[in-house]
Amino acid sequence: MGWKKEHNRFYYVFMFVIIFLMIIGLVAAIPESRMINLWHYFHLWIVILLACLLLMYPKKSTFMMRFLIILTGIIFFYLMLYLYPETRFSFILICFIPAVAILFFDRKLFYFSLVANLCLFVIGYFYLYFLGGDKFHFLEVNIVGNFTNFLGSQAIIYFIFRMFIERIQEQQLYYEQLQQSERQRMTGQLAAAVAHEIRNPLTVVKGFLQLYERDEKIDKEAKGHFHLMIDELEVAEHVISQFLTVSKPDKDLPIIEIDMELALNSVVDLVRTYGLLRDNSISLLLEENCMLRINRIEFNQLMINIVKNAMEASKQGQEVQIHTKIDKKRDMVEISVVDYGRGMDQEEVKLLGVPFYSLKSKGTGLGMMISFNIVEKYKGKMKIYSKKGVGTTVRIYLPLERKKKRKKG
Repeated sequence: MGWKKEHNRFYYVFMFVIIFLMIIGLVAAIPESRMINLWHYFHLWIVILLACLLLMYPKKSTFMMRFLIILTGIIFFYLMLYLYPETRFSFILICFIPAVAILFFDRKLFYFSLVANLCLFVIGYFYLYFLGGDKFHFLEVNIVGNFTNFLGSQAIIYFIFRMFIERIQEQQLYYEQLQQSERQRMTGQLAAAVAHEIRNPLTVVKGFLQLYERDEKIDKEAKGHFHLMIDELEVAEHVISQFLTVSKPDKDLPIIEIDMELALNSVVDLVRTYGLLRDNSISLLLEENCMLRINRIEFNQLMINIVKNAMEASKQGQEVQIHTKIDKKRDMVEISVVDYGRGMDQEEVKLLGVPFYSLKSKGTGLGMMISFNIVEKYKGKMKIYSKKGVGTTVRIYLPLERKKKRKKG
């Protein structure tokens, strides 16, 4: 919170300096003009508008506000070049218009400002050269050089932007991995401390309930209650098993080569009955000759978690689709699970995999966390794309196992 206040304070000081310089430029330009025309009034209004936008931005930092700042800035700089051509510095400022968009960390705004600047410069350059009169005589000096310098400046800014964005993306990925690692560590500690202590008394209670359930002296109505209690204890045991899986993942599980088509058909057979209860069908579009090296149990656990989530998010009668595709460039196989259910917003997607966060009434959130862990274990990636009211697509990328060709003879 203190850092944010300090950042805002620095921003306002810097913006007041910029606004002060714009006002000084506006005042200084008036005596030099023989008469104040409509363009000078337009200059005044542009300065006022730009100043208001810059001062309002910290309180309303939306995409539209950033777009208006960039657009107004472009108009301002080109107006300076047209009204005051004797100030050669305006030409230099125009070259750096796209650099302003870099400060907003917005890819769309940068490309908009870059393309707009290129188009306006080309149109404006030829307009001023042919129709601008004597006051733009400096454009006639070394036309090719001026034009080349402008294009070179745009290329340099584009290069800086690409390097800057890539660096930001690397830092963001590192931060997300750090958060995921911290969540796993905390969950592991909690699971290790709690799971064993809970499982033992549950096992004793379940054993006695099963014993009483078989006792002929107890009436059928009571046995029905026992059966319900045993079912609930099995749910609790399942949750504890998930805790133990998170706290102590088994790294010594046998890894075998599996055929993706056969493995996914097997998973579908396991969950098809679950889908029939909700009238959800599953369609498969699988690529042939797609091999993976993975533990079969972990692969089944991963896919069952994702497919069941897709079914539970779908409405009754909706279809869940499973597609596979080979990405030859990255040597990965892409598995997509698509549903057309309720969907999620971006905040909900970001929280997937966080322990105890679940959109289901009886969910623990551990299923998604385990799924992320399995994918990460095999050096893969899992990406989730979702939109409220439209549906969700989960894409799993796992390293492809190439079939070795046997030599004849």
